[in-house]
Amino acid sequence: MSDIIQLLPDHVANQIAAGEVVQRPSSVVKELLENAIDAGANSIKLLLKDAGKTLIQVIDDGKGMSTTDARLCFERHATSKIQKAEDLFNLNTKGFRGEALASIAAIAHVALKTKEDSDELGSEIKIEGSKIVSQEFVATATGTSLAVKNLFYNIPARRNFLKSDTIETRHIIDEFQRVALAHPGISFLLHHNNNEVYNLRASNLRKRIVAIFGSKMNEKLVPIEEKTDLITIQGFITKPEFAKKKRGEQFFFVNERFIKSSYLNHAVVNAFDGLLEHSSHPSYFLYLSVPPSSIDINIHPTKTEIKFDNEKALYAILRATIKHSLGQYNVAPVLDFNRDANLDVPYKFNGKTGTSTPKITVDPDFNPFKEEVHKEQKKPYYKEKTTESWESLYTHIEVESKESNQETLFVGDSQKETGKTIQIQRKYILSAIKSGVVLISQSYAHQRILYEDFLESITVKEANSQQLLFPVNIQLISSEIEIIYSLKNELENAGFSFGEFTKTNVIIKGIPVSVTESQITVILEELIRDIDLEVPDASFSHFDLMAKSFSKTLAIKTGSILSEVEQENLVNDLFSCKEPSISPFGKSTFKTLTLKEIDIIFNK
Repeated sequence: MSDIIQLLPDHVANQIAAGEVVQRPSSVVKELLENAIDAGANSIKLLLKDAGKTLIQVIDDGKGMSTTDARLCFERHATSKIQKAEDLFNLNTKGFRGEALASIAAIAHVALKTKEDSDELGSEIKIEGSKIVSQEFVATATGTSLAVKNLFYNIPARRNFLKSDTIETRHIIDEFQRVALAHPGISFLLHHNNNEVYNLRASNLRKRIVAIFGSKMNEKLVPIEEKTDLITIQGFITKPEFAKKKRGEQFFFVNERFIKSSYLNHAVVNAFDGLLEHSSHPSYFLYLSVPPSSIDINIHPTKTEIKFDNEKALYAILRATIKHSLGQYNVAPVLDFNRDANLDVPYKFNGKTGTSTPKITVDPDFNPFKEEVHKEQKKPYYKEKTTESWESLYTHIEVESKESNQETLFVGDSQKETGKTIQIQRKYILSAIKSGVVLISQSYAHQRILYEDFLESITVKEANSQQLLFPVNIQLISSEIEIIYSLKNELENAGFSFGEFTKTNVIIKGIPVSVTESQITVILEELIRDIDLEVPDASFSHFDLMAKSFSKTLAIKTGSILSEVEQENLVNDLFSCKEPSISPFGKSTFKTLTLKEIDIIFNK
């Protein structure tokens, strides 16, 4: 039997390794930015073309490399950070495995220019698919410039899996923000297709956060600071009133490295207990410093997951620190042990002289709701506040609830009453049909109606637009402006009309007729969040995405009271849809219950 196991050629092995390190253009950006930081750079420039598919170039003013190091850095497992395995548990730098540059060079055209300060000339190396094309001496500035062109040129299948430029740009900006937030003392510049997206000067942490996320962020921030033997915590959380319905700006950094940790996130959310609305998420920028030997950052190829030695202790410290800051800055109530207890409990008022509390007299027979109660023929919830009648508070509520349910849920047996609608718990609509009843989710049903209306307006009809008397100025962060600008044509087809775009502002001159002025910001912010869902880049995807996003934002919410006419219109519009049975997000819009199924329920 012949041998079938063989060693892979180096170029194939490098391409396979690249699959772990380089998943998309943002992976390259992350590795190159971290290399620049490890090189001691004070200024870093990131230049992009076509969301990094055509060009990713990082230019730094770090210490540069010698001619030998410039050649050797593209070899697999070539690193200056590790000499023995134990060094993995005492790391203070970003890159350490020596895989990044070798993996990138295997799947792109790479041009490296680098020079040390002590040298007169630097080195230039050009590589295509792991093969060195040329190496020569050149005049260049101290530091390193590394350009990655035509990513995945030799792996077309991988290139085809990349998403649209809008989505890939969003991923790059996410990585750029994480690195820039971790190092506020370094200046960063980001250009995309010759447009300046960010120009961040070296500053302190608060100024860096505001520079990235806009001036409005400044008023939202609450400082966090704590130092213990196990951990040092610094950074900011946002005030509870600025919490978002979806996870917004949530950043953990451990030893200046961005990480993801659902465990620590739970500690933060737990510290806000009682201060947040249901399903709201706080924003935070938290910087943890721990001994390098107490963590393992080598458990994931992207190095965004970390294993801690003392997770439970860190959880408790983080939670307590945030609670303390919320109280210290009067964001949450705290116990004040220096407060005179007599001010809270008036026990010592007995026998005291001086100003007495004014007496309040009331007419016990006066009832301001008497006329309204008479009209509705309902009993009052209570008559007088006595200990003997406390049970009646619950008795009357129960009686009224029963009466209310009878009125709400009654559906006649006559065929003449087919089509009658009744709203249940401000959430569902019950409608009588010949075969039984149909129960409709008012929110999901309205999503389906709006979705098809928007989709038809965008793709088939010429969308109607209402011009605003006074144009609206919407303030967003640079990355969000970039997304809106990339969708400008599609949004105009939907009925929006735009004025000037700047780095942090966009002027809205007109909106779709179904949208109100107060909904503009909500719709655009929701659309930006939905971009992060990574809808595939198809000719129809942006239209479909916008229609879904608009329908979700504008649909009737649970808790909305609908008149009888509104209920009937909703039912009629739903069953006029092409796909009435499911919402744009795959949820059932209605369920039917036949008379036979109802009989079975009561005759089991």
